[in-house]
Amino acid sequence: MTNVTELLASITTAPTKASTAAFFDLDGTIVEGYTVEAFYRERLRHGDIGPGELSHTALAALDMRWRGAPVDTLVATAFEALAGRTEDELGEFGERLFRQDIAGRIYPQARQLVDAHRRAGHRVVLATSATPFQADPFASDMCFDAVLCTRPKVRAGTLTGDVDGEILWGPGKARAVVAYSGREGIRLDDSFAYGNAAEDVPMLKTVGHPRALNPEPGLVDTAHMHGWPITDLAPPRHGFGLVPALRTGAALTALGTFTALGIGVGLLNRNRQAGVNVGVGAGSDVALALAGVTLNVTGEQNAWSQRPAVFMFNHQSGLDMLVLSALLRRDITGVAKKELAHDPRFAPIGQLVDIVYIDRGHHQEAIKDLKPAVGKLRHGTSIAIAPEGTRSPTRTLGPFKKGGFHIAVEAGVPIVPIVIRNTGELMWRNSPWLHPGVVDVAILEPVPTSGWDVDELDDHVAYVRQRFLDTFDNWPGGISSASS
Repeated sequence: MTNVTELLASITTAPTKASTAAFFDLDGTIVEGYTVEAFYRERLRHGDIGPGELSHTALAALDMRWRGAPVDTLVATAFEALAGRTEDELGEFGERLFRQDIAGRIYPQARQLVDAHRRAGHRVVLATSATPFQADPFASDMCFDAVLCTRPKVRAGTLTGDVDGEILWGPGKARAVVAYSGREGIRLDDSFAYGNAAEDVPMLKTVGHPRALNPEPGLVDTAHMHGWPITDLAPPRHGFGLVPALRTGAALTALGTFTALGIGVGLLNRNRQAGVNVGVGAGSDVALALAGVTLNVTGEQNAWSQRPAVFMFNHQSGLDMLVLSALLRRDITGVAKKELAHDPRFAPIGQLVDIVYIDRGHHQEAIKDLKPAVGKLRHGTSIAIAPEGTRSPTRTLGPFKKGGFHIAVEAGVPIVPIVIRNTGELMWRNSPWLHPGVVDVAILEPVPTSGWDVDELDDHVAYVRQRFLDTFDNWPGGISSASS
């Protein structure tokens, strides 16, 4: 067995040139399980699959699994069922399903491997038998340079029910990799390929550096025979388990207890802010400890060098608020969507620190709701806000909204970027369960807003967002032990 650290080291010693590529299979390699299952589940849930399609699909799948029949019949059945659908409709369906479900099943260490190849200057290519509706969201989120996949035939934006070209399974995928390399000037002897199943062997044999990730038994034997590195990736942690459930319950109980304690201290001392500071700091520390979450922080001094400030963080998870509370500790409140006022993981902190809730569904109302935040800043209370406006399904950074920037300019305070790397891996955005692990945080130097012209705000927003991106690409101290 080869561990991920060794795989990453092999990437750094490979030729750093554009003629080197890394080809990644999708299902079972990049993502846990099979994306097609999620598509079928969602279609079944909406009554979008008739008994004829269901029976034909099941028979073709059984025939392929137990009798070794080619994948052609299964793919043909699937494409025939999609005849008459538009590319736009299926693209939107795939993107929505990715955000709601599939993104949470990406192997964090697979993301590290893709990022390492990109940093090495290699071309990163997704090579899969899946459709573009399954593959394209991954390509966009993980910044693949190209997608080689099984494509449907389209006429005037509508699927005909036929396959356009070859099905990228087994030798077909290998031929697509060779053809792509010929067109793009890729040297296959210098290149890498990652796969998890026996059908990936033809692709793996085309490159000089084949890698078996999470290999099924059929690939294990071949990998041993050829001396290919074999690596099992740590699975994503977002499902239910007794220990995560107990830890989550204990953390929420502790948070609620310290919230009540903070309110009590404030009432006794007739100093509400003192009570808030007690509840926020101690409550978050104890809650994180009970959940088994520790923080690996760089730039902690930047959290205190200039206050009040607008602290901007990338938002991946309900865990973010516990992390921010433990870091910022006192004289802090935040801006959040009004729905979080009823979230038991968030509401205790929200009540304690007097969160500014906004209605993001109504732009004008949201602007009015932000006015109290300016007043809080002018009276010495800092603001934490997620400029993306909502949780991202992965660590990939979304577009930044301008609300927090307007607040900082109007109040005359600096912006302090807080870059969080992996809370979404410990608490998936749609999961109520906390999992133990290490959260990497980089608190960057404050960005002064004095002298900013509102007419040039787009440039300032782009500058701050780029600082987040640069930090992700060149993380202080490299890869943490939590994620390697």
